[in-house]
Amino acid sequence: MSDRIIGLDIGGSKCAVLVGTYQGEVLQRAQFPTESEQGFEHTWERLCEHVTGAWRTVRGEGNALAALSVSIGGPLDCERGIIYSPPNLPGWDAIPLKEKLQERFGVPAHVEHDGNAGALAEWRFGAGVGVQSLVFLTMGTGLGGGMILDGRLYRGARDMAGEVGHVRLAPDGPLAYGKRGSWEGLCAGPAFAALAEEMYPLRWGAGVDTREVVRLALTGDAQAVAVVERVAENMGRGLAMLVDLLNPEMIVIGSMAVRLGELLLEPTRRALRGEALPAAAEACQVVPAQLGERLGDVAALCAAIEAARD
Repeated sequence: MSDRIIGLDIGGSKCAVLVGTYQGEVLQRAQFPTESEQGFEHTWERLCEHVTGAWRTVRGEGNALAALSVSIGGPLDCERGIIYSPPNLPGWDAIPLKEKLQERFGVPAHVEHDGNAGALAEWRFGAGVGVQSLVFLTMGTGLGGGMILDGRLYRGARDMAGEVGHVRLAPDGPLAYGKRGSWEGLCAGPAFAALAEEMYPLRWGAGVDTREVVRLALTGDAQAVAVVERVAENMGRGLAMLVDLLNPEMIVIGSMAVRLGELLLEPTRRALRGEALPAAAEACQVVPAQLGERLGDVAALCAAIEAARD
């Protein structure tokens, strides 16, 4: 008999429920649309159905369920597992998710901010194995982060460390995080479409799609590449603040950095070197998430894995 974890990766557009191990292995996975516009109760019941099915599989294989592990966007109270109105999950207002899961399934539940969970996943099982200071950035639909400092996850006074998307990089720019010019507005996934429309309005109008800009950039389309480079310049300036402040050994970037690779990362590093203190920039590697498309799944297991290690 082996202990298993059921991980829940809860996002605004999709959720995944998976069975995994304390070694970060993903053994089974199911995904479904969040349908967040229908509110918490709708998504909650879908999650419970999938957890029940996953647990049935665990028992059928002669294994024991040790814990439930959740990766979800903030704001949230990690210790108590309370979710406080994430912008991508309307109606999730002060939801005691940890308590509800434990009452429903009778096993320990652990809840972690998705940025922190991503940092833990890359630190334990990905690009950051062996380093003591690492910053992880999501760079997907939004821009969030997690930090490993001196060999430990850093959450901050209110579990809000790593909310880098809220930082204002410029006096103006695409609206995100409630302000124009925020790092999220200038560098998260939607920024590629917003900047394409701004830079080349005769080619791309309001219907431009980020996926199309990325696809064209990967084929070498000059205008699409220019959009990626503009995002990279903004990203590099933001990273310079983190490098000067935290002096990390490594910055790991997920989602868009994985898809675009050096097309995004090389100009990002160049902008970083132009802004940060030279010694601090030299000491810091900037790399894509090594776990790639597996990152969200492994991250969903990490709240339970880290609780067991602690």
